[in-house]
Amino acid sequence: MDSWLLWKLCGRHVTDVTNASRTLLMNIQTLGWDDELLSMIGIPRAMLPEIRPSSEIYGEAGVAVAGLPVASVLGDQHAALVGQTCFSPGDAKCTYGTGSFLLLNTGERPITSHSGLLTTLGYQLGDSPPTYALEGPIAVTGALVQWFRDNIGLIGSAAEIETLALTVEDNGGCYFVPAFSGLFAPHWRSDARGVIAGLTGYINKGHLARAVLEATAWQTREVVEAMSDDYGSRLAELRVDGGMTANNLLMQCLADVLDVAVVRPIVAETVSLGAAYAAGIAVGFWPDLDSLKRNWHKAGEWLPQMDSSARDRGYRKWKKAVARTVDWLDDDRDDLDELPIQESPAPVNRAPVNRAAVNRC
Repeated sequence: MDSWLLWKLCGRHVTDVTNASRTLLMNIQTLGWDDELLSMIGIPRAMLPEIRPSSEIYGEAGVAVAGLPVASVLGDQHAALVGQTCFSPGDAKCTYGTGSFLLLNTGERPITSHSGLLTTLGYQLGDSPPTYALEGPIAVTGALVQWFRDNIGLIGSAAEIETLALTVEDNGGCYFVPAFSGLFAPHWRSDARGVIAGLTGYINKGHLARAVLEATAWQTREVVEAMSDDYGSRLAELRVDGGMTANNLLMQCLADVLDVAVVRPIVAETVSLGAAYAAGIAVGFWPDLDSLKRNWHKAGEWLPQMDSSARDRGYRKWKKAVARTVDWLDDDRDDLDELPIQESPAPVNRAPVNRAAVNRC
């Protein structure tokens, strides 16, 4: 999509390192198309655009906005990383939408994950070396609130779930694992399906609402722990953006279960902001990254308030609930005949692959 837009705007057949990395055809260490991967999939190199940094002047736009430079290209989560000014190794952001995507800046070296995460390009600004990241995608977060509204009908709008959840003091021992189409990072289990665990006669709709919100927090903790294992140190804070960050109860829950500060910026549309930042750097509107950091301002901050024993107990219960989601699908997978087609994570049983080639992308 980005290369098509650039071709239409300024007549250049180019893409940037972040979008190229998402094709699984680029060697993320050399930043060039990988001949072995192209050969495996059967794609002629001549078809592919030139790979460029994420921030440079690619050309001038055409008639519609004549004379304006086209100066940045970024994938959406990479743009959010820039928009959150996560420019130092160890900085992390999570975008909370229908699903959620947590990225951790790992600096100028790619870190191969051994904990179920993805190694990706973070961004490349001009002639600077590329910045890499660890990424943990979560399949269902905001989509669970939508399901609770549309399929169950206990709330009339997404915003009402916070009010309903606040009618109770805790989840009453109820945990909701929304593995609607399997589990993404760090589990990667396509055989998993959703589970509500810990139901008793005491549970009411308020407890269910709180369990829905807490599902996002516990899933985030799983990814954060995997990142800490791979990166070798804990997060100092988590910068958040996306529609779900309007839910203050969820933000406090995140701080509690992660045991770190959760910070929301004034500008919530960090994807668009990151693309604008990258373009501003290219044309000289912003002199350096420090000026972007000074332009970032927080709108809200949540600090941990949960007792450590309660946090550990809740996470232990969550992991027990997750364990009950896997191996749900039988070998014949007859139940899939009744399900709508959805995007699913990688299958559990994979065919043999050339791991040396895959690690490069």
